[in-house]
Order: sequence, then C-alpha cells, then structure tokens
Amino acid sequence: MTVVLCADDRGGLSFHGRRQSRDRLVYEDLLSQAAGRLLWMEPCSRPLFPQEARTVRTAEEPWTQAGAEDLCFLELQDPTPALARADQLVVYRWNRHYPSDRKLPLPPEGWTLTGRTEFPGHSHDVITKEIYQR
Repeated sequence: MTVVLCADDRGGLSFHGRRQSRDRLVYEDLLSQAAGRLLWMEPCSRPLFPQEARTVRTAEEPWTQAGAEDLCFLELQDPTPALARADQLVVYRWNRHYPSDRKLPLPPEGWTLTGRTEFPGHSHDVITKEIYQR
C-alpha cells in the first residue's frame, strides 16, 4: 500500500482537526498517480476530488480497507497505523510553515527517499512531491 500525505516544512499534517491547506493540482496529480488503482481516503477528503472519479473510496480508517496495490490518502488522522502496513510513502510538501498540532517527522525512521519532483501548484508557487520506500 502507498500512503499519501500533505505536509508543511516542519512535518505538520493538520491543525485542530482541519487540513492545513489544499491545492487542486495536488489532487489532480494524486488521481493521475492512482492510475486505475483504488484511492482510499477519509470521508472529509472526498469532496476535494471529482465525483466522477470512480476509483475513489472512503472509510473512517481507510488504511484498513486498502489493498497492497492501493493508495491511502490521509489528511486528518494519525498516519502511524497506516505506515505500519505501507511499503511506499508519498509526501506532497507545501514548502511553507503552517500551524499544526499533528506532525510526522520526515522522513519517518526506516524510510528512504527514492524520488523528488517539483511542480507549480494552483495556490502554492511550488509543491514538492517526495517518494519514500521502506
């Protein structure tokens, strides 16, 4: 399973039960990366994706439903249980400092950076996409 997160420069993931930020080009890239595989996510994230995206699935704990080849996008929940099942991690970095109360040290222990690309976002000048393998 591939876990997908969005983080600020300090590893911040969310703040008071809300996503830190959003950018529609991240969601387009994520759908493109899924490329026919199932994309599991929390119900609160579903409105960010087109309704016609047929591979999107929601669950309260999406990592418990995702199969080995699926992606699991998390915004508000602690990613630790999902990372325990994952073999790949994708982090979209906002390249900014936002307030956060849920953080993840990046890279997590035992994960190796295997790829990094940058692209212009819609609401962010530059978004960095990092791919880690266990």
